[in-house]
Amino acid sequence: MMSERRDGVTGQMLPGVAGIALWMLLVAMVGVFGALRGVYAGHARYVVLPVCTMIVVGVFGLLRMRRWGWAMVLAGTLLLSFGYGYMATLLKAPGFWVMSLLNLCFFLYLSRTEVRERMRI
Repeated sequence: MMSERRDGVTGQMLPGVAGIALWMLLVAMVGVFGALRGVYAGHARYVVLPVCTMIVVGVFGLLRMRRWGWAMVLAGTLLLSFGYGYMATLLKAPGFWVMSLLNLCFFLYLSRTEVRERMRI
């Protein structure tokens, strides 16, 4: 059964969306600084920079409650979740599993019906 869209709900930001936007902005900034300082080996910097750029652009769209920003941040949370999971298995570091699960929780929160209903086209 589909729920009807309530009047006046579109465009109102939930507190969790604002928190996720700030977190994603912080993670993207750390990724960019790491790529520019040579922390990532090999061609990883060429993967990190476009993903971080996508996240930053998506965050600004999400803060304006645009559907395209929501979609970009949603994709970014999923990409980061898979990336941290891959690094956790590759480096045998349990801290990356925590980051992976945190980003997966953000993905699940952003995909909720209440969040999707509030996005503007």
